[in-house]
Amino acid sequence: MSRFWTFLTHVHTVAGPVTMLLYPLYASVMAIESPGKEDDEQWLAYWIIYSFLTLSEMLLQSVLEWIPIWYTAKLVLAAWLVLPQFKGAAFLYERFVREHIRKHLTNKSSGAKGKNKFVQFVAPKKGEQEAY
Repeated sequence: MSRFWTFLTHVHTVAGPVTMLLYPLYASVMAIESPGKEDDEQWLAYWIIYSFLTLSEMLLQSVLEWIPIWYTAKLVLAAWLVLPQFKGAAFLYERFVREHIRKHLTNKSSGAKGKNKFVQFVAPKKGEQEAY
């Protein structure tokens, strides 16, 4: 019976990186190469949510280490975010993140023309080419 638990522990340890990193990396590359836009949005949303989850986990590490099922709960959440049947990342982005970003951008750009300065810095206007 102890070999079974050892095997289960190893599977659980490998499942996290595979679910949270390897499969999303592969799916992101496939999304970039595909002609459709819907899968691009799913994977961009995933990386936004994953980054937020990772930063939150770093800040709350001392609290989370007291929760014995945290890693399992995080693994289940990551599976929900990643699996194409659920499209959890796109759901969370549409439901919660997008409205906060839009509020923030409209407040910042209400006195400016069009996009705010940060967006103009990151994405130059059409016709402008960067010199390397």
